[in-house]
Amino acid sequence: MYSNFIILFLVLIFNGCTGLKTDLAIQENEIPTSFKDKTDTTNIADIQWKDYFVDPLLHELIETAIENNLDLQMALQRIEISRSSVRAATGALMPTMGLGVGTAIRRYGLYTMDGAGNATTDFKSGQQIPDNLPDLFVGLQSSWEVDIWGKLQNQRSSAMAKFLASIEGTSFVVSNLVADVAIYYNELQALDNELDIIRQTLHTQYESLEVVELQKEAGRATELAVELFKAQVLNTSILEKEVLQQITITENHINFLLGRYPQTIERTKGQYFSEIPHEIASGVPSQLLANRPDVREAELQIKGSNFDLKVAKAAFFPSFNITASFGFQAFNPDFLFVAPASIAYTAVGTLVAPLINRNALQAQFNNAEANQLTAMYHYQKTILNAYVEVANELSNIHNLRKINILKKKQNEVLRQSVETSHLLYRYGRATYLEVLTAQRNTLQSDLELINFAKQLRIAAVKIYKALGGGWK
Repeated sequence: MYSNFIILFLVLIFNGCTGLKTDLAIQENEIPTSFKDKTDTTNIADIQWKDYFVDPLLHELIETAIENNLDLQMALQRIEISRSSVRAATGALMPTMGLGVGTAIRRYGLYTMDGAGNATTDFKSGQQIPDNLPDLFVGLQSSWEVDIWGKLQNQRSSAMAKFLASIEGTSFVVSNLVADVAIYYNELQALDNELDIIRQTLHTQYESLEVVELQKEAGRATELAVELFKAQVLNTSILEKEVLQQITITENHINFLLGRYPQTIERTKGQYFSEIPHEIASGVPSQLLANRPDVREAELQIKGSNFDLKVAKAAFFPSFNITASFGFQAFNPDFLFVAPASIAYTAVGTLVAPLINRNALQAQFNNAEANQLTAMYHYQKTILNAYVEVANELSNIHNLRKINILKKKQNEVLRQSVETSHLLYRYGRATYLEVLTAQRNTLQSDLELINFAKQLRIAAVKIYKALGGGWK
């Protein structure tokens, strides 16, 4: 009869869990043809950042950032938190045992089985068990949940997947950190070049102003020409101060990434218009998925959420717990360690299954299911974002190279126009407005040329990060 009841009990439990599915899946997006057709496995992401960036001063800044950056320090602590979760989940698979020391006092009613038995029982000749019965225990106590349905093992697997995901997340932080320092460093170098150009232009404009003032004294120029040249000098001086402020802001951006207070950033000065040091090779799509830490992190988060879903499903099944104790027990301290009379032990096995009001378990399962779907969508979004970033930066580099060639030609023509305008003005063949226009256009062209060179260098950094480089 009892065996039939147990069988019916288990059948009801299993029938209530058959509708819970843990094999959720989302269809993958089709990879674009432009990516599928690639067969060259050469990939700049395989280059270590120390080899990809050739500037030794930039190396020092990146190394300082990796050592001191606060976001990275927090990411490292998340690894430690995840590692502790793995240890806790591993420990849950094993029995627990501890030394227990306990004391209690009780009095049984006389008209109970225990009370009547104690009243008529002598533990020694002529010595009855006292009415107020102390209970002393010293010994080992143990408990163990037998992992019948794999719930505890899945908890451990989930913790391990999240631990590995935290490592990949930290690698992604490093990749972003390396790229950010390199980007701000290039912006700082570009601002230095802008400042040099502006100061050179200021020197030329002051010379032009002196010429116009002399011509005014000689009656060959008007006060209007002098005022326009002065206004141009003042405008360029304002531009100089704006660039100096941008240099301070950019230096402090780098200092913040390096985890230190504002100070001057040492950087390489000089040539800024050289080609980017590496030929851009993007490799094949499978390398993109393997190299990018954020893609691997998202994949591991899916694995962890899948294990969490299995844990939530296992909560509907009966749990089997074993508790045991072994030690010395007596109602009098004098008899506590008298063996074998005071030796006591217990061994209890319980099978408990939820029957009524399982809404909380269903809510936990629904939550785990939603988390898994969220992780899957996040994985898809991460892959899509990776392909978009690579496509954008490859196109950006291709077009910037063409723009730079045209911009250099334009800049050469405009520089020549400044010299020509000055020469013609001295011989009365050009007006002061033409001189002003030539100077203004040349300054604008110089600054644009520096800006496009900066964009090309930054694009080389971004494509390196987009392909999964920078964390090695």
